[in-house]
Amino acid sequence: MKLLKEARVRTEEDKKKLTQTVGDMIDDVKKRKDEALREYSQRFDGSKRSVFLVSKEEIQEAYDQLTEQEILDLKKAAEHIRAFAGAQKETIKPLENFSPAPGIFLGHRIIPVKSCCCYVPGGNYPLYSTALMLVIPAKTAGVERVAACSPVMKGTDRINPKTLAAMDIAGADEIYAVGGAQAIAAFSYGTEEIKPVDMIVGPGNQYVTEAKRQCYGQVGIDFVAGPSEVLVIADGSGTPEIVAADLLAQSEHDPNAKGMLITTDEKFGQAVIQAVENELAWLSTASIARKSWETYGEVVLADSLKEAVQIANDYAPEHLELNVKEPEALKEQLYNYGSLFMGENTAEVFGDYASGTNHTLPTLKAARYTGGVWVGTFLKTCTHQSMTPEAMKELAPLVERMAQGEGLMGHAQAAKVRKEK
Repeated sequence: MKLLKEARVRTEEDKKKLTQTVGDMIDDVKKRKDEALREYSQRFDGSKRSVFLVSKEEIQEAYDQLTEQEILDLKKAAEHIRAFAGAQKETIKPLENFSPAPGIFLGHRIIPVKSCCCYVPGGNYPLYSTALMLVIPAKTAGVERVAACSPVMKGTDRINPKTLAAMDIAGADEIYAVGGAQAIAAFSYGTEEIKPVDMIVGPGNQYVTEAKRQCYGQVGIDFVAGPSEVLVIADGSGTPEIVAADLLAQSEHDPNAKGMLITTDEKFGQAVIQAVENELAWLSTASIARKSWETYGEVVLADSLKEAVQIANDYAPEHLELNVKEPEALKEQLYNYGSLFMGENTAEVFGDYASGTNHTLPTLKAARYTGGVWVGTFLKTCTHQSMTPEAMKELAPLVERMAQGEGLMGHAQAAKVRKEK
């Protein structure tokens, strides 16, 4: 292995101040509720809203600001995402009457959570595609109350019209014009206006992420997300400009985002580095993308595709692209990634918007133990059991002995009394 372009190693940031600041905000919202929400919205977003719930009239005004093509695009993307979520749900089946022994009947039900909040970030860009990625699988799962929220556009009282239209097209039951750590606190603990939910999903800035971490337990969350990542494995058979474009597509998200190339062809690696520089010369988001690329961009020369796969599995990237002649040959060897994009035709950005898979994915090596948001995120697998008198009499002595072995005599008695009575 050889480094053609080295990245700065991420260090553990001093999170003490962030943790304290967010903790104080959560406590404030728990105590002062809507009053605190209004103050934070004014301070951070310049919003003077007194009511956070978005009205039907506001939603219609948002549609009126979009072109017919923009609305059609949102609906087509939603159609793909909804179709895939529906197909995924069909793979999650209830189980009835499994019998490990005569007279014992086990099973499970698939139960959607009752309510959730889909947090759609504002920040540098209006990420209206995230509204589709969060709300649609929640509704497909059967969540009864799907609330969506997003910060207002800076200096206004309104959510970005594309984001608002996307929330509506996706099927949100309630939409709130509020964002930041204060929104996470509100949906976790409730305020006078906002009823708390069972789960919060969606990405956000470091304050939103920290608030989700601190509120976890009070509510369920998808995962704690960090800066966006893409890792490309290339054998040199592809087009340098295409790989460069994919690396910069992630780099423009955030100065802390990461684009990484692992290639078995040194000449190709150098060509990608040059292609990145060429694109940065005209890319309108180059101020962010260049900082990200120069700081965290990385190009690695691997001795073989086998080594490239090993590096990718160790890194566990959010997005993993296979820019190789035979991507199918590598698929089964890869096991740590958020979402996999196979072949040069399959751009990561297609998954970001409209192919149908979800773009809310694990980062910072979380792909080692979780996948991204999907319809199953909102579903619980809850077991049940029943047994005949004969099966109970057969099982009770075993359970009694095991309970006694642990010293839990009340457990033992609960088994024994049934056998005796």
